[in-house]
Amino acid sequence: MSKIIGVIAGSLRKESFSKKIANGLLSMAPEGVEFKIIPIDELPIYNQDFDDHHNVPAAYVTFRNAIQSLHGVIFVTPEHNRSIPAVLKNALDVGSRPYGKSVWNGKPAAVFSNSPGNIGGFGANHHLRQCLVFLNIPVMQQPEVYIQKSHELFDDAGNLKEGERKEFIAKAVGAYIDWANKNA
Repeated sequence: MSKIIGVIAGSLRKESFSKKIANGLLSMAPEGVEFKIIPIDELPIYNQDFDDHHNVPAAYVTFRNAIQSLHGVIFVTPEHNRSIPAVLKNALDVGSRPYGKSVWNGKPAAVFSNSPGNIGGFGANHHLRQCLVFLNIPVMQQPEVYIQKSHELFDDAGNLKEGERKEFIAKAVGAYIDWANKNA
C-alpha cells in the first residue's frame, strides 16, 4: 500500500503558479508514495456555527476526510501581501476544527513557497510555518524551498521546464520524503 502525501496549492487562480508547481510534483513521487492534489477551492469560509449547530458543509467533510487519510502534506503557496493567501488559511482553519479534532495533528509537512519576484515567497513561507507550529504539524526545516521567478518555470503547456530549478524542486521532494519517513 502506497503512502499518500497530499499536495495543497494555496491559490484559487486557474493558471496559478502554485497549482502548476503542485501538478509538477505529482510525477516526482518515488516508488511506494502517491502524491494527491487536495483541492481547497470549494471550501466555504470557516464559521464555527457550522460545527456547533451540526450543519457542516459537505465540502468541509470531504476535505477533513481527505486530510485525515494522508501520511503527510506538501503546501505550495504563493505570497499575498507578505503572508499566506486567505484561501490557504481558511483550509487550515477548516481542518483544525472542531476544537480537539484537528485532522492536521502530527502530519509531517513541507512548505514550498513561490513568487514571480526574487524573494520566492519568503514571507508566506514563514507565516505558514507559524500557523503549522500551532497545529502540531512538524515541518521539514531543510532544504528551505523558496521558488523565485515562478512565472519563468513553465513551458507553453504549463509543465515544469527541465533545468536547475526543476532539479532543485525534485531534490527538495526527495528530502521531504526522507524526512517524513523519519518523522511520521
